[in-house]
Amino acid sequence: MSSRERDLITIEDEKGIEKQYAVEALFDMRNQTYALLQSNGEALLMRVEDEKGEQYLVGLTDPEERDSILDAYQIAVEATPADEEFR
Repeated sequence: MSSRERDLITIEDEKGIEKQYAVEALFDMRNQTYALLQSNGEALLMRVEDEKGEQYLVGLTDPEERDSILDAYQIAVEATPADEEFR
């Protein structure tokens, strides 16, 4: 079984604690780019912001926005399954 390499990023929380996450997916929806991140079973959905050529991640604070984006992402994934190599 082949495993795919994932980009890793470090996120610092509001308490200053850093944690490393794997980038599971980057996708565009509603004219925004989102990143689905995972670390030890914990998943985060963040919006990718671009300011003056610099990209950074912003947490989603609206539960309705988060749920809507995750639901649409799940539908898209189910409609276009990944290659067998990545399962």
